[in-house]
Amino acid sequence: MTSTRTAPPATRAERLPSPRWITVQFVLAGIVWGASFLFMKVSLTGISPAQVAWTRILLGALTLGALVLLRREHLTRSLKVWAHLTVLGLTFCVIPFLLFSWAQQHVSSGVASIFNATTPIMTAIMAWLVFRVERLKALQVLGIGVGILGVVVIIAPWQGIALDGSLVAEFAILGATASYGFSFAYMRRFVSNTGMSALAFTFGYIAMAGVVMALLTPFLVLTPVRLDVPIVVSLLLLGCLGTGIAYVWNQNTVRAWGPTRASTVTYITPVVGVILGILILGETITWNEPIGALVVFLGILLAQDRLRTRRADASGSRHPLFSRLRKVSPAGARPAGRA
Repeated sequence: MTSTRTAPPATRAERLPSPRWITVQFVLAGIVWGASFLFMKVSLTGISPAQVAWTRILLGALTLGALVLLRREHLTRSLKVWAHLTVLGLTFCVIPFLLFSWAQQHVSSGVASIFNATTPIMTAIMAWLVFRVERLKALQVLGIGVGILGVVVIIAPWQGIALDGSLVAEFAILGATASYGFSFAYMRRFVSNTGMSALAFTFGYIAMAGVVMALLTPFLVLTPVRLDVPIVVSLLLLGCLGTGIAYVWNQNTVRAWGPTRASTVTYITPVVGVILGILILGETITWNEPIGALVVFLGILLAQDRLRTRRADASGSRHPLFSRLRKVSPAGARPAGRA
């Protein structure tokens, strides 16, 4: 693994986005990812779910690869790091993209965006139970339970449980958000220091996802397509922007705020997804879906310990999450591939 001490501190400091720009990137990523559910829904009118996932990953990899070349970014030579990037490519891109694309054949884009809001809950579960990189208090465990209750409200079992496509699709989306949560926790556990910039790091795992999808081409995407202008535009925006640029924005946020707080971008995505679904696709929602989303958000606040009084610690942090990250993270480690 490339040493993080090769670059002088001054150089690294110059590359850090300002706190205000980090906030802007956080909001922009939420808006773009909220719109991604609309882009997927439109794309599915002419191509298969596997083709949607295949196209967005390859377009994202090509977009980021072009930026890496233009900026002459450093890529690690460590095979170990590339192995970790391959895992992230599978769990952060290939698996959830396939699941989301398939699921949106059976649920509205608004509902899919609401279920996507469970990502921070999944991140907390993975960081706590699977990778043991975060210790949760009783109130935070309660928050996970509240979040699960919110999911139950969205599914609305009192209306009757039918093992049809929509229920299976909802569980597929939960599988996708669990994969996202796994990825956030995996980043923190295994790739705290890669020696690469946010752009190079993001390109690394999306490029590996592209390699996987290229290998799967004969099995997944060689089926008929019907393209028109809305489908092509949706695919370009979904791939180049949603799977390319927005992932760099998210990676910058992860590095500045930590994976748990960065995952709260899913506060924004359901609002954008539901509004666009209603305005552009004419979708409707029932009362239990926004109510369930609010319960999920309450669970997120509890799980992330964000409801207690905010007090700056001795180092000037404005949120208790930062002190918790410092206590649990290895000495000198920085979140998600920080150079």
